[in-house]
Amino acid sequence: MTFWDSLIVGEAREMGSHTFLAEDIKRFAAKYDPQAFHLDEDAAKASVLGGLCASGWHTAGVCMRLNVESQVALGRAWVAADNQPPRMGPSPGVKNLVWPKPVYAGDTVTFTQTLTGKRASASRKGWGVLEFTTQGVNQHGDTVFSFDGAAFCGTD
Repeated sequence: MTFWDSLIVGEAREMGSHTFLAEDIKRFAAKYDPQAFHLDEDAAKASVLGGLCASGWHTAGVCMRLNVESQVALGRAWVAADNQPPRMGPSPGVKNLVWPKPVYAGDTVTFTQTLTGKRASASRKGWGVLEFTTQGVNQHGDTVFSFDGAAFCGTD
């Protein structure tokens, strides 16, 4: 069986969790998204968000880190079971990226990816395209982040 064949549409994979600390939120915001509700607790309390919260791009960056770490672990486990290393390629993009609720300082978000489809690539022989939904859920069970994405994967 190939790595491609082992991937089951409908299967969910937990990628990990991350707690967003106030100092990390402020540090990220100072460099990349300097809006008051990411930088200043008093300004954040007075904002529509009601408290210090992470930039959506901070949330996306953490999700990407956990995605890569979980993909590497999945690949290592596959190879440890006496299989050829999987060939993972880049993503052609994402859609429906949303942050339906803020990620507040102290929130722990768990990220999960569910395979929603897979197909052979029309333009790249030996490659397929994986389609998936990625979701971040906080400790209260609220979805705070999600998107639909795709990535190339070797089929042989």
